[in-house]
Amino acid sequence: MPAIQSMTLQQQLSQYFGFNDFREGQLETIQHVLAGHSSLAIFPTGSGKSLCYQLSAINLPKLTLVISPLIALIQDQLKFLHAKGINAASIDSSLTQQQVQHVMQSVRQGECNILMVSVERFKNERFRQFLSQIEISLLVVDEAHCISEWGHNFRPDYLKIPMLCQAFNIPTTLLLTATATQKVKQDICQRFNIHPQHVVQTGFYRDNLALAVLPVTQHQKNAVLLAQINQHTGCGIVYVTLQQTAEQVAEYLQDNGVNAVAYHAGLLSEQRISIQQQFMHSDQQVIVATIAFGMGIDKSDIRYVFHYDLPKSIENYSQEIGRAGRDGQLAHCVTLANLDGLNTLENFVYADTPEHDDIDTLINLIKNETDESGKWEMQDLALSKACNIKVLPLKTLLVQLEMSAIIEPSYAYFAEFKYQLCVDKDVLLGQFNPQRAAFLSTILQHTQFKKVWGQLDFEALHRATNEPRTRVIAALEYLAEKQLIILETKKMTQVFRVNMERLRDPSIVSGMSHYFKDKEDKEINRIEQLISFFELDSCLAAYLARYFDDLQSPQYCQRCSVCLGHIAKLTQSTQPQQYELSQVSLFLSELRELVSSKQLTLTTATQAKFLAGISVPILGRLKVKNLAGFGALNQWRFADIVQIINALESK
Repeated sequence: MPAIQSMTLQQQLSQYFGFNDFREGQLETIQHVLAGHSSLAIFPTGSGKSLCYQLSAINLPKLTLVISPLIALIQDQLKFLHAKGINAASIDSSLTQQQVQHVMQSVRQGECNILMVSVERFKNERFRQFLSQIEISLLVVDEAHCISEWGHNFRPDYLKIPMLCQAFNIPTTLLLTATATQKVKQDICQRFNIHPQHVVQTGFYRDNLALAVLPVTQHQKNAVLLAQINQHTGCGIVYVTLQQTAEQVAEYLQDNGVNAVAYHAGLLSEQRISIQQQFMHSDQQVIVATIAFGMGIDKSDIRYVFHYDLPKSIENYSQEIGRAGRDGQLAHCVTLANLDGLNTLENFVYADTPEHDDIDTLINLIKNETDESGKWEMQDLALSKACNIKVLPLKTLLVQLEMSAIIEPSYAYFAEFKYQLCVDKDVLLGQFNPQRAAFLSTILQHTQFKKVWGQLDFEALHRATNEPRTRVIAALEYLAEKQLIILETKKMTQVFRVNMERLRDPSIVSGMSHYFKDKEDKEINRIEQLISFFELDSCLAAYLARYFDDLQSPQYCQRCSVCLGHIAKLTQSTQPQQYELSQVSLFLSELRELVSSKQLTLTTATQAKFLAGISVPILGRLKVKNLAGFGALNQWRFADIVQIINALESK
C-alpha cells in the first residue's frame, strides 16, 4: 500500500474501512500509537477497539504483531481485514506446517502488515527464532486484562509480555480491553510503563441494554427461559456453566419449537465452527453455550443474552452481556437467578488451588532435577501429573517463581523434531554446494527413519559435529520452506536457570501456598460480589459503570429490573443430596483403599475434591470416576464437605 502514507487518517478510515467518522477514543488512540507512545485503550465491547491497531498498522513501516487469546477471535479479525484488502495472517494450531512456512515467508518479504498469534506461541523456539529475524513496529495485546492478576481472566503467560517487548526490540505497545477496573488499569500501566495521558477510556455505560435479574427456582428455569425467548424476537445466547447443561437445555428448547443448538468445548472443532457460522448468518437462532462461546463473535444484532446459570463474576457477566445489541438497538439481558449453582462456581475456584504438600513436591522436583550447571527442564503435562497441580495454576506458580528470581526462563525447545522427505535424498543434497550438502548429510545420518517419518537425535548430532542447535533448526526450517521436507515438532520443553540458593529458602512453599490461598479468597469474593450485585436495590447499569471506573453514567438507566421496581432476592431452591455420615465414610474408605494400594496419601482437601467431583491430576491418575463417591456431594459447598471430613476424622 505505497500511497497510503499521503492520505489523512480520516481518508484512510473511509477508503479502507468504509466508515465516515471515528468512534469516541479511536482517533486519540491511533495518534498516540503513531507518535510512538505505548497506550492503553479501554472501550466497551463492540465499540471498535480493533480498528485502533488495524488503522495504525497500515501506517507503520514494519510488522504489527497482535497477541489474541482465542483462535476464533483471530479468525474473525482476519476475515474482516482480508475483506478490507489489508494483508494480515495468523500462525496458530489450525495451520499446517506448509501454511505456517508460507505465512513466515510473507512476513519476511514485507507483504504482511499484521500477524496474529496467541501468547503461547512465544514458547515455540521456531517462532522465536523467526521473530528475531524481522522488525516489529507495534505489539498489540487484545483482551489486555488477562495481564493483571486483579483481572477476571488472568493468564500467567501474559505476565511475560513486557519481557518479550525487550527481547524483540519492540518500541511501542497497544493494550486493548473492555473490562478493566481501576486496579487492573493501574496494574497494566505499571507493567508497560504507560503514562496516564496515554490511557484512553470511553464510557462503559450502554443505554440500549435492558438488564434484568429474575429470581426463579431450579425446576422453573426451563419453562421461564422458554417464555422469555418467546417474548423476544431475533437471535440470542443462553449462557450455562456446564457442558451437560448446554446439551439438556438446547434439547428442551428444540422439543418446544425453538431453533436452538448447544455449543461447548467438548464439541469437535468442525462442529463449533459450523455452529458459529450458522449463528452469524441467522436472525432467529438461539445458542445455548458455556463461556467457550462468544469471544470473537462480532454479530451486531444479538437481541438478547440470558444467563441460565450464574456467571463466574461481575467481569464475566459484563463481557457476556456486552455481546448483545452492538447495533445500538434495544437488547435484553436477563439472569435467571438462584443460589443453587453457587457451589459449582466455587468448586471451579477450589480446583485451581494447589495444596501446600503439592507445592512442596514441585519445589523438591526442581531441586532434584536441576543439573550441576543450574539448568532445569520441564514439560507442562508431565510436571502437572508429577506434582498434582493442574496445568493453569502450575503455570501461575512457575511465573511466581520467576518473579521471585528463583527460576529464570532460558529457552524452550521441542524434544522431538520429525520430518518427512518430499524428494529423494540425493536430489535434496544435490541442490546445495558441497559444504552445505555435507552438513545436511550429517543431519540425515543422525535421523532415524521409520517408514516415512524420521526423528532427529539432536544430542548425537551435537556430539558428532559440535554444531549449535540453532543452525540445525535453521537448516530444517529452510528445507521446509523450500518444500523439500515436511517438518513436525512435538513435546514442548521449557528450560530454566535455577537459583539454588534462593530455592533452598524454607519459606518458599509457605509463601507460595499463601499466595494461592489469597488468590482463592479473591475469587470467592468475586462470586460474593456477583450475588450482592444481583440483589442490589439501586440501578444495575449505574453500578456496573462505576465498577468499571466510569463515573459519567446516569444514576438511573430507567430500563433495568431495579429501576422498574423489581428488586431481586436470591434463594436456594433445592436441597443438596442427603447422606448419612456412615455413607460418606464408606465413600472415603473406598477411595483410601484404592490409594493405599498405590502407596499414596491424600490430604483432606483432595478427599473433599473427590466427593465434590472436582478433577485434579492425582484423582485422574487413580481413575476414581468409577467409584460411587466421586461427585456424590457435588451439590454441596466445598467448605461444608471439608467440615464433614474433619468430623469423620475426629471420631
